[in-house]
Amino acid sequence: MASSSSLACSWTSKQNKRFEEALARYDKDTPDRWHNVARAVGGKSADEVRRHYDILVKDITQIENDQVPIPNYRALARGHAHELRLMRNLKLQ
Repeated sequence: MASSSSLACSWTSKQNKRFEEALARYDKDTPDRWHNVARAVGGKSADEVRRHYDILVKDITQIENDQVPIPNYRALARGHAHELRLMRNLKLQ
């Protein structure tokens, strides 16, 4: 099964923004909610937006239950700086 991040990659940032806006507009009591959301997003079926929503809920639940590790931003920054140095060194050669 694909991870939530790989599934999210098939959505553009514009589609994700439209998805968020449509969720705010069409709440759980809206008839044909997923068809309305899909129409607002564009290029996605009602089943696709429902799956996207289910993944979002799962991700939020994991975050709220402390099941997602907090990133070590300092280590990430050091790694990024190391990559930049390597790229500069390769350009100099």
